[in-house]
Amino acid sequence: MSGWLKKYGGTLLAGATGIVLSPAAHADSLIENVNGMTLSSEGKVIRFTAMLVDDDGKVKQLLERRDKRPRDVDFQFDGKGQTLIPGFFDAHGHVMGMGFGALTLDLSETKTLAEALAKVSQYAADNPNRQWIIGNGWNQETWGLGRFPTAAELDAVVPDRPVFLSRVDGHAAWVNGAAMQAAGISNSSKSTIGGTIEKTGGKPSGIFVDAAMDLFNDAIPAPKPAERDLALGKAQDILLANGVTSIADMGTTMQDWQSFRRAGDKGELKIRIVSYAYGIDNMIAIAGPAPSPWLYDDHLKLAGVKLYIDGALGSRGALLKQPYADQPGESGLSMLTSAQLKNKMSRAAMDGFQTAVHAIGDKANDEILSAIEELQATYKGDRRWRVEHAQIIDPVDISRFAATGTIASMQPVHQTSDRLMAEARLGPERINGAYAWKSLLDSGAALAFGTDVPVESSNPFAGLAAAMTREDAAGEPFGGWMPSERLSREQAWQAYTYGAAYAAFADDRLGSLEPGKRADFLIVDQDILLATPAQIRKMQVLQTWISGKPVFIQK
Repeated sequence: MSGWLKKYGGTLLAGATGIVLSPAAHADSLIENVNGMTLSSEGKVIRFTAMLVDDDGKVKQLLERRDKRPRDVDFQFDGKGQTLIPGFFDAHGHVMGMGFGALTLDLSETKTLAEALAKVSQYAADNPNRQWIIGNGWNQETWGLGRFPTAAELDAVVPDRPVFLSRVDGHAAWVNGAAMQAAGISNSSKSTIGGTIEKTGGKPSGIFVDAAMDLFNDAIPAPKPAERDLALGKAQDILLANGVTSIADMGTTMQDWQSFRRAGDKGELKIRIVSYAYGIDNMIAIAGPAPSPWLYDDHLKLAGVKLYIDGALGSRGALLKQPYADQPGESGLSMLTSAQLKNKMSRAAMDGFQTAVHAIGDKANDEILSAIEELQATYKGDRRWRVEHAQIIDPVDISRFAATGTIASMQPVHQTSDRLMAEARLGPERINGAYAWKSLLDSGAALAFGTDVPVESSNPFAGLAAAMTREDAAGEPFGGWMPSERLSREQAWQAYTYGAAYAAFADDRLGSLEPGKRADFLIVDQDILLATPAQIRKMQVLQTWISGKPVFIQK
């Protein structure tokens, strides 16, 4: 039978062969003739050549070559010996930010300031009816600029319309004069708590760091619901093509949640989203007195709250114990006092919400660990406290993660992107606790890996390779940066699958292809256990399946 013929709705999916339908009424599906592999909760490799999926989209049985196959299945797929692995679970991403980023001006590939300005100018010319020029992805470190860009430089290419461009890490904005005028920013405007208005000669330079970006919230036109839904659809397409079947959405707003629910109501929510609300107010507005149940057949859940204790390293907002090596007068930005942090964590924990706290600098990590040490005496049981990023940790604090049962939710690609900048920001004396995956794992801490999309690409294979080698795509530095922190193949893979599911209280249904769990899997073009790190970087997702149904096929 040529083509794809799904039993689910009888729709035709062109571009492949291998499905056979039987007239039998039995609802099980058989995924046959595959080089199947998954990891158990203990990180042990489990191999299989076929998988039986029940009518609820869950793994019923993993079969080896010698095992007898059931005959009365009504859906059969011949994998033709290709490799089948679990879908990836991105432990930290921003779904709507990713979707909007794909629909607006993207500066992430620009290598110089001049290139970025040319792209802004062209985008403005191509979109004459847009009230604001909105974009993201710029990085002055990649440009080798040695400073932040300025409003005057944007004014030279777009003087007549407001321009608002988020830095690659989302922790700073670059704007032009028209944007500042629209937001009522003047020479007398003051930096906000947890934010900085960069100034030159007493005037705002055009750079607004962390909380100072909120000064533009009222001026920038809010996206319409239809635009939000379009962004969600775009994000889902990208995630599925990259083999990401589940994602922890870090910073869900009420508007984001409404988009997720609209998609779920229409049967269009394909990926699985575990939401962490943006602050306590959104947490209460979305979920009320307790975390939400799983909705839409395990496609959506509000699990907890996302809090921020500091900013980012690139914009010098990360909170450090000692001043920055390349800017001695600065030690970063504190978003919350210790008392405020504990109050917010306590408010969430008292109703059973999980807390995920953004902490990048060593002082920020110390602060969150101290808060957890104090709170765990009151809030007992399996809390799975999360630290998001955990990029710079004082080596003396590493053991505190395991001691408190705190999960280190980290993004390996940040290490390769930030290496040179981190060396400059910290200096050689404080670099040993940077991106310390192996040290954390060896101490007994749980690791969960993600991408921080759209800060980085949602493609998990680059992160796998980086975790294994501590090298970037060009193989630099040879042998790896601080190679003692490299992970084994299985350790890195586990953090991107079961580890991420565990971090979201979803390991009972997601993260591995074991009986009783959701049949979310990929068909890929190489054996993930045999491919070199360089080959893993180039690995292609040929098909993505969720609950035993194909949702993406590479054209």
